Amino acid sequence: MVIQSIVTTAKQQSNTVQFAQEFKGLYPFLMAAFVGLLLISNVGAVKLIQFGPIYTDGGAFLFPLVYVVGDVLSEVYGFKAARKAIYTGFAMAVLASLTFYLVQKSPAASDWTNQAAFEAVLGFVPQIVLASICGFLVGQLLNSYVLVKIKERTKEKKLWLRLIGSTAVGELADTLVFCTIAFYGIITGWDFVNYVIVGYLYKTLLEVFLLPITYQVIKIVKKKEASYLI
Repeated sequence: MVIQSIVTTAKQQSNTVQFAQEFKGLYPFLMAAFVGLLLISNVGAVKLIQFGPIYTDGGAFLFPLVYVVGDVLSEVYGFKAARKAIYTGFAMAVLASLTFYLVQKSPAASDWTNQAAFEAVLGFVPQIVLASICGFLVGQLLNSYVLVKIKERTKEKKLWLRLIGSTAVGELADTLVFCTIAFYGIITGWDFVNYVIVGYLYKTLLEVFLLPITYQVIKIVKKKEASYLI
């Protein structure tokens, strides 16, 4: 009877989607990293950079890691916990944008001569800000939702499938929303299509390139979380 009970329990666990309890263990630290990476990336994105024929912005360095941490949150803690982190990041991004705007519009001190430099770096164009935060919100929510839905079918198997599948959907939504709000009517015709395709492929392929790192981080977090039972 004891052996049969153990076998039955093991089968039930193998057929159950496991998630760690939120607000315990490493969750607060991952949430803080998620929000911090987003805010730093948004500031870095104001500078355009060039590597040979490739043009991008400073957000390219860290923004992919936002999706990596988002994948970890979704895989380990579930959609509800990941959604809280996404909403928090969205709220902080809006607050940062409003704060920079108010600081920019506030009268400068008579002996402060850096107003033009401040506006050049942090004087965000409202349309770009709206595009960025809307793209982030839609893309991250879809990324998390798709990952968890795939996990409900695959359980602990085929992690690569849910990581790549969720990234493909989330990055597509993020890119479409951002490009449409920010540049529709400004960049037209094939140039607009090309801009969307190149941006989408770059971000998606970079996420695939980072898969080994994502795998290791998820593995470590699962082992550290006592409430995550496999």
